[in-house]
Amino acid sequence: MNITLEKLKKTYTSSEGTVQAVKEVSLKIPSNKIFGIIGKSGAGKSSLVRLISLLETPDEGKVFYDDKRVDNLSKKELILQRRRIGMIFQNFALFSSRTAGENIAYPMEICGTDKKKIASRVDELLEVVGLSDKKNSPISTLSGGQKQRIAIARALANNPDVLFCDEATSALDPQTTKSILSLIRDIQQKMNLTVVMITHQMEVVRDACDYVAVLDDGLVVEEGKVSQIFTHPKSSVTKDFLSHISVSSEEASSSEEFVRWSNDGGIYILRFENTLTGEPILSRLAQELSMDFNIRAGGIQHLNEFDVGTMLVDFYGSDEKINEAISYLEKNGVIVEKEEK
Repeated sequence: MNITLEKLKKTYTSSEGTVQAVKEVSLKIPSNKIFGIIGKSGAGKSSLVRLISLLETPDEGKVFYDDKRVDNLSKKELILQRRRIGMIFQNFALFSSRTAGENIAYPMEICGTDKKKIASRVDELLEVVGLSDKKNSPISTLSGGQKQRIAIARALANNPDVLFCDEATSALDPQTTKSILSLIRDIQQKMNLTVVMITHQMEVVRDACDYVAVLDDGLVVEEGKVSQIFTHPKSSVTKDFLSHISVSSEEASSSEEFVRWSNDGGIYILRFENTLTGEPILSRLAQELSMDFNIRAGGIQHLNEFDVGTMLVDFYGSDEKINEAISYLEKNGVIVEKEEK
């Protein structure tokens, strides 16, 4: 299912004042892909997902599911449309009074699904999320990762057309996060779902998403394929996210940031795509141009399409010599940006 947003606006008024959370957002979310919406705290991403998922109505603008406008549905039509939507939340939102299996069954029960079909679907979904042995387990006995797997199974209970993930991995450790993201990607591919992921973590975008929109102060400041955003970031917000991204590793810990071993310098940002990440281009530059340089930081991000390497470096010499070095790198396929200080 394609989702189209046309000039969405949303303002909230409270005793503390008025906040325009979504200012004017237009987006096209392609069918059967994982689309990320990333932004810092207060950027408006949670407000936006509430509009896209029909939990709230925009003050202005339109929301289309395929070619059908859905932001102005009648109450009865809205209830039916919401049954075609799956939601996953940061805090799992499971019923502590129900077992894992009973939590998965709940959406089907309120839709009046036959009991035999419910039982069969619960077993099927428990197998999908790898928790067939937890059907009768109380929620309190499950780990955070297991709770999120049950929440995913529950979200899929009524065979939705679209799955919304609102900070679905924020409460999880890095290892569990990677396993949950891998599960979501696997489910998306097998079920041909449209998945919309709301996050403040560029690692989530890197590891799970096909496309991404960067939100800042209620506006989309950049959007495109994830590979494009990682190799050709345009907005200062995107560049800041990329400069703080964790190194992709099976054993990464939450303390591992983009590896920077010197807080000084790093005027030039070099980005290496795909096979260039393994080429000794800087070594060749030093030999061929007799150029001195200093690497201040570096890391490789493993995207779904290809790897992207990033380095922060300083070049030493005259402006003419530095320009010659930049020209050499660009001719060899390296993307060069000068960081604004």
